[in-house]
Amino acid sequence: MWLSIAAAFLLATPAFSHNYLNPILPGWHSDPSCVHVPEQGTTFCTTSTFIAYPGLPLYASKDLQHWKLASNVFNRPAQIPNLRNTTSQQGGIFAPTLRYRSGTFYLIVSFLGPDPQGLLFTTTDPYHDSAWSDPLVFDVQGIDPDIFWDDDGTVYVTSANNGQIEQYSLDLDTGETGPIHHLWNGTGGASPEGPHMFRKDGYYYLMIAEGGTELGHSETIARSRNRTGPWEAYPGNPLLTNRNTTQYFQTVGHADLFQDGSGHWWAVALSTRSGPAWKNYPMGRETVLAPAVWDQGEWPAIHPVRGQMSGPLPPVNKNISSGEGGWIDQPDTVDFTPGSSIPEHFMSWRYPNTDDFAISPQGHPNTLQLTPSFYNLTGTAAFQPNDSLTLIMRRQTDTLFTYSVDIAFDPTVADEEAGVTVFLTQDQHIDLGIVLSSDGQTDLAFRFRVQGRGNYDGPLPGRTVSVPKDWQVGSIRLEIQAVNDTTYAFAAAPSTSPSQRNVIGYADTRIVSGGTGPFTGSLVGAYATKNGGSGSTPAYISRWRYQGQGQKIDYDRIVPSYGVAELDGRMRLV
Repeated sequence: MWLSIAAAFLLATPAFSHNYLNPILPGWHSDPSCVHVPEQGTTFCTTSTFIAYPGLPLYASKDLQHWKLASNVFNRPAQIPNLRNTTSQQGGIFAPTLRYRSGTFYLIVSFLGPDPQGLLFTTTDPYHDSAWSDPLVFDVQGIDPDIFWDDDGTVYVTSANNGQIEQYSLDLDTGETGPIHHLWNGTGGASPEGPHMFRKDGYYYLMIAEGGTELGHSETIARSRNRTGPWEAYPGNPLLTNRNTTQYFQTVGHADLFQDGSGHWWAVALSTRSGPAWKNYPMGRETVLAPAVWDQGEWPAIHPVRGQMSGPLPPVNKNISSGEGGWIDQPDTVDFTPGSSIPEHFMSWRYPNTDDFAISPQGHPNTLQLTPSFYNLTGTAAFQPNDSLTLIMRRQTDTLFTYSVDIAFDPTVADEEAGVTVFLTQDQHIDLGIVLSSDGQTDLAFRFRVQGRGNYDGPLPGRTVSVPKDWQVGSIRLEIQAVNDTTYAFAAAPSTSPSQRNVIGYADTRIVSGGTGPFTGSLVGAYATKNGGSGSTPAYISRWRYQGQGQKIDYDRIVPSYGVAELDGRMRLV
């Protein structure tokens, strides 16, 4: 039966479909979970953020094509004080589940810090940071908790623990958990995790990820007439995967299912744009969308993930006026005007020292003042997790992009530095800084250097060159450009004369692929540091710009990042 269901779905798709492109949430957006809210005609999705702050972004869309940052669920240190003490570069908050019930949004997630915890955030207003609650803390069993209401209203958490999928009740008032039941552990693949439970047509459906979030990643499903089993595995498992294929989109899994306002089913999952070589994927794990069919009494069928897809999309609708942030694909044009705030999509690595950032300070309008942190982006053996970094970033959301800032910086102490970075973790980043040399000279220099190597096994780039004297009288524009899908160019120019742009160095994108950041993705931004010295000279950044130029959706296809236009002779379909 399952073969006929899947075949009928695939054959029927063109008759009612509209074209769209993956990923729908480009850049580092791993472990997606989504829910449709009928009374708002809106779908909401959230993703993992690990130790980045603010965290747990909530995106809203009325058409499944255009996504707006509604709020950050995790938006104040009081919600998770221990984030500042989390040592692992891949620790913190990951694999949330988002659900909606009787007017309230519920986001449940595990926090892996000094002491693992389960956290449950709630709100009735998804468009304002302040409306999200402090979390209800409970004893989570392992990772990747899912929240599920049974027919009698009892709340259950399903999570992955020591290679098993476990379930237990949760009291939403006290955080008390009930007895643990061991459920289905999959089809034998490694790392059964990411569970989601659904109730449909008299069955309990349990969908999980297997194979680990690498090339063997897949999604499998089972069902039972009883909540605790026994479980019948879907004969056509895996339900969704791109393993053992040559597809450009790989590592597909950790999926969630939701039904839109027209009754159509959809799956969201994570994926890397890497091909099976799985070496070059600087944006890490991104969120993809695939149409599904789930007929009464039958198993769900999900279309395989590709870069260009077809499905029963709702009409184009960007009528979302509320929300803390902008559309995910809009460029950055940030001038730090007096009275403005740090944009909602900007991020730090753990908690920043807010005193080290000031918008339009006296005498420096339309700038962001960066007071240098003691440690640089890597730190030393003495670095502690609560030692803040003066570092502000946004996701790389495009295969091809240009990012730049103007930096006014007049260091007086050796090793004072301000610059721009492509940042994956503290152990993996590529930096171009303006630095006062520490070799006894008083030269101002551009220092291009790399920390870590990720999946790159060639010679690492590095270079230090003097800043021309006539460039030192004003601000300097530092630029990062992804000139193709494998290369970053780091350049500098006087802000008043951009035509003098000089490329200081090139770096391979594999340097920030994999390695110490297998679960995250590249961020681009600006920093200031005293490199462990005694300096305290602030840097003033202005004219923050990020412009996407292209998205690679297959080996031989790049489409424009915005709008309908030609690129390499091909038209983006919207």
